[in-house]
Amino acid sequence: MTGATVPHGGRAAHAAAGSEAEAGKSTVAAVVTMYRLTAGHRGAIAVAGVLTLVGSALGLAQPLVAKQVVDASGRGQLIWPLLALLGALFVVEAATGAAGRFLLERMGEGVVRQVRHGLVGRLLRLEMREYDRHRSGDLISRVTADTTLLREVVSQALVDLVTGSLVAAGAIALMAWLDPLLLLLVVATVAASAVVVASLLTGIRNASEHMQRSVGAVAADLERALSALPMVRVHRAEEREAAGIGARVDGAYGAGVRTAKLASVMSSAVELAVQGSFLIVLVVGGLRVGGHTGSLGDLVAFLLYASYLVLPVSSVFRAVGLVQRGMGAYQRIDEALRLPVEPTAPRNPTDRPPAPQPTGPAGTRAVGQAEQPVLALRDVHFGYAPERPVLRGVSFTVPQHRHVALVGPSGAGKSTVFALVARFYEPDAGAVLFDGRPAAELTRDHCRRGIAVVDQKTHVVHGTLRDNIAYAVPDATDAEIGRVVELARLEEVVDRLPGGLAAVIGEHGCNLSGGERQRVALARALLARPALLLLDEPTSHLDAINESALTTVMKDVAQECALLVIAHRLSTVQHADHIVLLRDGRTVAGGRHEDLLVSSALYRELAASQMLRAGGRPRSG
Repeated sequence: MTGATVPHGGRAAHAAAGSEAEAGKSTVAAVVTMYRLTAGHRGAIAVAGVLTLVGSALGLAQPLVAKQVVDASGRGQLIWPLLALLGALFVVEAATGAAGRFLLERMGEGVVRQVRHGLVGRLLRLEMREYDRHRSGDLISRVTADTTLLREVVSQALVDLVTGSLVAAGAIALMAWLDPLLLLLVVATVAASAVVVASLLTGIRNASEHMQRSVGAVAADLERALSALPMVRVHRAEEREAAGIGARVDGAYGAGVRTAKLASVMSSAVELAVQGSFLIVLVVGGLRVGGHTGSLGDLVAFLLYASYLVLPVSSVFRAVGLVQRGMGAYQRIDEALRLPVEPTAPRNPTDRPPAPQPTGPAGTRAVGQAEQPVLALRDVHFGYAPERPVLRGVSFTVPQHRHVALVGPSGAGKSTVFALVARFYEPDAGAVLFDGRPAAELTRDHCRRGIAVVDQKTHVVHGTLRDNIAYAVPDATDAEIGRVVELARLEEVVDRLPGGLAAVIGEHGCNLSGGERQRVALARALLARPALLLLDEPTSHLDAINESALTTVMKDVAQECALLVIAHRLSTVQHADHIVLLRDGRTVAGGRHEDLLVSSALYRELAASQMLRAGGRPRSG
């Protein structure tokens, strides 16, 4: 071995000193971080702090009054005025303490409300890729469980650190005035406890962070299972899901037990320090009084201060531990607040004037206005991951008031095209144009204002039928809602449901059939009067009668806006003005149904497969 050797004991002492310094530095940084969260609430903190200090000062005065009571009683003097003063001090102390605590609790709720508003606003605006990387249940737990723990820190720990330290300092000063020797014994005992507490802080913080992450994992797994409950039950997977979620619960339990173990050791160290110092004062002070080196009144006052010191010292140590636990929750919150959100400005802004917006009740353009395609894709390339491209050069246009269909085998990239048109993602190469302008020159809000989407999932939220139809236009009139109800062929549903449009349709629209949910989504999309309507498998949940009715609806809708439809059924495709055929992320053919049956072998294969499933034969062209 080369270099100087360090005795084992020296290395241990050095490591211990280093860990204590690191813990102290970490605690100071954590306190500063927590303090920053209270911006906008500093006035309430100041008032609460003053009230707490006033109450504490009144509490510090009580042992002095008690000393006077003891001494006056020993001299046979009148003591009831002193007792009345002692009672008054106690009542006023309780009142000011209650007022200060209320202000702190209200401030804590205000901070949590502010953090939750920020989190909710952030999570609803994240880049779509972030939802692919993070589980929704875990993100939700950061708004609920993590912020709840944070409330305890900002409403209790911060002020307890300040007021507890000041009150302890006041008590120590008065104890030093009464008996410096006894104070030295108390300080030595408390310092030993402080060393133990400092050594536990980092472990408490890590265990708390692990516990919060485990709780988030429980929420994520449970949300996943509940959202797919029919599948879980059909496949008799309740026990398996319960076991998987139970493993997460066990992980949270283990982390919680570790946190509790460290916290209990810390609490025991504090209690032993307080009780030990009290016993030392009682024994040593009693001996000194018995030896006539001190008065009984001084000893009583010192014992009261020693017992009074328990609360501020305990609150300081508890606050330090709580701050470390809160930092575990805060790091998860801060991580969520740092996730990238969709930009509000164009990626490539230009000085060109914006394209004219659709005008008129049907979203049509003025007569004589240039007929730019509503949508155009030019050699678009895209992949959700760089090493796995999905689109490899897609090009097509959607003229105004035309019905364009996207067809192709599964995995050809049809739904990805919709995701790019809705600007959930940006193309890796090529361009998406709206009204002749590249999407990169427009804000996402500008682009989405002109489109509406009806996808296969048919998102229906808990609420009334009217709430769901008017989701995009909350202030829609009865006449406007009646128009889209008729267009989407929803009159029978409205008549059937008790309460009509005011009927509550349940979580995820459980009171509606799949086809009815799809028509609700269609009515919602039409109410927004988009320039371009995106339909993803619009007939997937419809029977033959409603499928035929939807075909008629699409003809009517094409008079109001352009249609871009993903479809596998010929009933949806064969009436389109133009069909775009995709394969392996490329545009391989385009034309009308009859033309593609002649010119494209792949289209003939897809059509034959569809017709065989339908029990017929495809036309040869």
